[in-house]
Amino acid sequence: SGAKLWRIRYRHSGKRKQLSLGVYPNVSIDEARRHRAELRALVADGIDPSAQRKAERAAQLLAATAAAAVPRFSLGSDGGLSFHLGGRHLSLSPNETGELRAFLDTTRAVTPAGPVPC
Repeated sequence: SGAKLWRIRYRHSGKRKQLSLGVYPNVSIDEARRHRAELRALVADGIDPSAQRKAERAAQLLAATAAAAVPRFSLGSDGGLSFHLGGRHLSLSPNETGELRAFLDTTRAVTPAGPVPC
């Protein structure tokens, strides 16, 4: 494709590896050299920069997924309840919301006297 990349080659656990530092000219030579120095320090400490980069990306993806999966509830002006979970949406009518409230009140009132048999 004709793209030019800044790359660093290194060895970790006896294996030759290569990691991209960015696309030229978007990443200047000074930035590439600073990044190279950081990665060389990691290799000197026995840390695989590629594995660390993958772990960081996985953590970012997990954080984004967790933020999107937080359930959101809202009560409409008509008394209907709406649930938002990630990209999914569920709306209850006012009657269904009332039935749900009655069900929850009933189940809260029922408490077991002792241990619940399995």
